Amino acid sequence: MAAKIGGGLSRSSKALTEQVAATFTKQPLDQARLDALEEMLIEADLGPYSAARITRAFSDAKFGKSVDEHEIKEALAQAIGDELTARQGRFDPLNGPRPYVVLFIGVNGSGKTTTLGKIAADLTAKGAKVLVVAGDTFRAAAVEQLRVWAERAGAAFISRPPNSDAAGLAFDALEKARAEGFDVVLIDTAGRLQNKQGLMDELLKVIRVIKKVDADAPHETLLVLDATVGRNALAQENIFGNQIGVSALS
Repeated sequence: MAAKIGGGLSRSSKALTEQVAATFTKQPLDQARLDALEEMLIEADLGPYSAARITRAFSDAKFGKSVDEHEIKEALAQAIGDELTARQGRFDPLNGPRPYVVLFIGVNGSGKTTTLGKIAADLTAKGAKVLVVAGDTFRAAAVEQLRVWAERAGAAFISRPPNSDAAGLAFDALEKARAEGFDVVLIDTAGRLQNKQGLMDELLKVIRVIKKVDADAPHETLLVLDATVGRNALAQENIFGNQIGVSALS
């Protein structure tokens, strides 16, 4: 799945840059070409406001100049990078309460387990004592995948048999973390579509149970998004944010 997603994203990016390069290379950048760029960005699902801001930045850098393909790609990459950097937050669980509880949520196949594994590896490399919780109790493969990530990261791991109560597992994990002095608890959850209320209610139950152990937990609720879904990500953030509460996106 990861390879398929990565390949699709790579092809989309390559198609956009090639289209931009073909339109602008060795041509003076005038208003007509800027309008064409903005239209390309909107068609690539960046959204009208982001497309307009990126186009303005592109114009400031290159307006009236004839440029080669490399310069075009560099200027476009810089404009898109600036758009994203301005919205970048700081994730630093080692400067919070102990144990610092991070809940990973999102739709099926968005990359929650992989994201959690990479964060676990980063934290243990910094000397943190990390507990990884396999809260996706519906898929045995997800549990085993997360177990491998935890082993690679040098993190502790806790799970339950298939179809166990995820909320009960989360409660036990937090009790263990407090008793054994863990710095960070990373809780994976089953993927769920944002329009399935029953599944959303199950996630709310996990949060209610966590708060019985620590009223301030989870300290971070991380919504993991698939970068290839375009503006559908806004719908996911809106529903997860309103019902569950989202503190960060990945």
